[in-house]
Amino acid sequence: MISARFAPVVFGLILSGLMSLIVSGIATVQAAGLTEDIFGLWMGAWSVSWLVAFPAVLVVGPITRRIVAKLVTPE
Repeated sequence: MISARFAPVVFGLILSGLMSLIVSGIATVQAAGLTEDIFGLWMGAWSVSWLVAFPAVLVVGPITRRIVAKLVTPE
């Protein structure tokens, strides 16, 4: 098991992986169409996008939490 202190990093890793997988898949199909090599194109696009998405989530996540905290009222 992973220590709870790493939860934000693990969350960012999984979130960025899934989101970049979905978005790169949509963008790849839109750009290339449903070709025979679509899976290889998609995985290539995903690997690059995940390398950008993961650190971006780690940086933007705390900023987003602060913005949301200012926009909502506590219960």
